[in-house]
Amino acid sequence: MATYTTEIASDKIVSDNPIHQRLLQAYYEAQPYVKGQVLEPGCGEGRGIAVLSPQTKEYLALDKIEEVIEKLKPQFPSVDFRAAVFPPFIGIEDNTFDTVISFQVIEHIKEDKLFLEEIHRVLKPGGQGVITTPNIKMSLSRNPWHEREYTNQELKDLAGSIFSKVEMKGIAGNEKVMAYHEQNRASVAKITKFDIFNLQYRLPNALLRIPYDLLNRLNRNNLQKQDEGLVTEIDRTDYFLREEHEENLDLFCVVTK
Repeated sequence: MATYTTEIASDKIVSDNPIHQRLLQAYYEAQPYVKGQVLEPGCGEGRGIAVLSPQTKEYLALDKIEEVIEKLKPQFPSVDFRAAVFPPFIGIEDNTFDTVISFQVIEHIKEDKLFLEEIHRVLKPGGQGVITTPNIKMSLSRNPWHEREYTNQELKDLAGSIFSKVEMKGIAGNEKVMAYHEQNRASVAKITKFDIFNLQYRLPNALLRIPYDLLNRLNRNNLQKQDEGLVTEIDRTDYFLREEHEENLDLFCVVTK
């Protein structure tokens, strides 16, 4: 099974570097919230496990791709990895975890409210969850791998219907990052101008995934050729946590049970 589509940014593919660094920085920003027993549903390639697991008592990581889970087990022997499809979190008892972290996952889940209800269920009273997801207002095209994307207010309202406290922040980028973002925007516009019938918003997701992935990879490679230095020099520290803002690249939602 191929693990790396453009939807799963690689730390080994040079043209993915800006996305990889953006996703990695979210784990560093989550450090103040993480403690005790921790659950990470949708751990993916394990990008943040080395960052967060040393400060936890127990770490349970779930992902639906069994190949990924098997690859991670020998790298992090102290972490409990399980292949799982969710929601619900089958076999996990109520009030079990101090912290739940879930980065770039909720947008892939059809039953998003149930997903948040399950996070609430497995958190201990007073426990916190940290959820990141793309800010739809900064998205450059429809992503057929996503069930939906959210505005700040939409995610706040959804989480607020379940949790006692919701705090919205976001992952933002400095001038270097935003220069890349604008180059990306212009490059995507050159591709989407040929979509005169607006098919990206009309066709089913399944029909769009292969062309989207091919065009996205082509676009990232072209951006690398256009400005190799910018693509390779972007580091995680070029991203930062900011208060709720319409131009945050990702939403960073902290919920409390």
